[in-house]
Amino acid sequence: MPINITMPALSPTMEEGNLAKWLVKEGDHVAPGDVIAEIETDKATMEVEAIDEGTVAKIVVPAGAEGVKVNALIAVLAGEGEDVKDAAKAAADAGGAKAEAKPTTAAKGTKADAAAAPSSGPSGHLLPIGEKNEAAAQAPSSPQRGEGGSRSEPGEGTASRTFASPLARRIAKDAGVAITAVNGSGPHGRVVKADVEAAIASGGAKAPAAAGAPAPAPAVKPMADDAVLKLFEEGSYDLVPHDNMRKTIARRLVEAKTTIPHFYLTLDCEIDALLALRTEINAAAPMKKTEKGESPVYKLSVNDMVIKALAMALMAVPDANVSWTEANMVKHHNADVGVAVSIPGGLITPVIRKAEQKTLSAISNEMKDLAARARNRKLKPEEYQGGSSAVSNLGMFGVKDFAAVINPPHATILAVGAGEERPVVRKGEIKVATIMSVTLSTDHRAVDGALGAELLAAFRKYIENPMSMLV
Repeated sequence: MPINITMPALSPTMEEGNLAKWLVKEGDHVAPGDVIAEIETDKATMEVEAIDEGTVAKIVVPAGAEGVKVNALIAVLAGEGEDVKDAAKAAADAGGAKAEAKPTTAAKGTKADAAAAPSSGPSGHLLPIGEKNEAAAQAPSSPQRGEGGSRSEPGEGTASRTFASPLARRIAKDAGVAITAVNGSGPHGRVVKADVEAAIASGGAKAPAAAGAPAPAPAVKPMADDAVLKLFEEGSYDLVPHDNMRKTIARRLVEAKTTIPHFYLTLDCEIDALLALRTEINAAAPMKKTEKGESPVYKLSVNDMVIKALAMALMAVPDANVSWTEANMVKHHNADVGVAVSIPGGLITPVIRKAEQKTLSAISNEMKDLAARARNRKLKPEEYQGGSSAVSNLGMFGVKDFAAVINPPHATILAVGAGEERPVVRKGEIKVATIMSVTLSTDHRAVDGALGAELLAAFRKYIENPMSMLV
């Protein structure tokens, strides 16, 4: 039977992606492990490989297609001994839900449809590089990748487990739909997004309301596009469609600000000693030969030292090195510090793992590598997902102070302003010192005010006594 290759979910939050490039063509033979395509997510461009063997019978979604839904059929392989033309014809005849794919070369936003994978027949997969061993260990009857299968929650379908994608579960939960009452059209009867949306449209499969539960407050809807445009004179603006990154940033920021109870703590740090130490360390850096001549092995920035100081502060105040879940407080063993990096069209937060254990030079070189690959959208998901806190530094733009939005699953984020000369009073005399204002945004569910103040005080201790970060 034909082997269907579907759009994979390259991260837990991915709902759609762009099929940037095919590295095979129809008629090519592929084996497990062969890299066959490049897919752009909202954050990165990733190579993906096949885990099935066969001949490419039909490429359903062309290179350059945008907005291809997770789990949509993108290509079909003919298995061993199978006629390629028959497999291609089966792909053309495949039914099921349609996934919109918008070629980048199309004029005026025209869209091409790609059929989603049918619920019967063997399913092929695209696999992100580095996950092959994990996928190979899955049983043949496990849910196919794509949106990512998950088993039912405890109490959901005790006689028969309900398979559903995380996206389908989230939509069902938000709409008050019982996932166990939805008929799944995906592989092995798995419930996918289209099934839940159909159940919502039909008004069925509603979850029973808890006795005495208060009615939910009506959601406040944003202004519709046409209502916004009516406020401006026609011809006085251009419309720039949102790309996947901008949509993801918007969604996550709304979720963060509306579900996390933020509070903010600000203090000033004197950084003259830090600047002097940084100059001394950079001056002592050994040289290495490059194509452009000699260059230092490392060159520390103030931000590198901020990352290290925050990591050590998190280890000094372990109760603040946490993440919140509804059931548990996740207490982290290490300080994995995310660093906000501006890239074209948005921002991304690569993570310095175990930053408390790394030298300043190691942090500096790792940060430069992560930032460069972030701007080229070449980061792997594990390089920008997770972490226990984050740093957002706008000091290089002259910003004195600001408050950053917490990036889940973090419980804190440190906003760093510019170091500037300010008058300070010492023993009744006015002196000039270089002062840097920092603001800690805190999730009040996980870190209370006194605990947040303790963390910030520990951070200032390391910043104002930078030699302590070297021992």
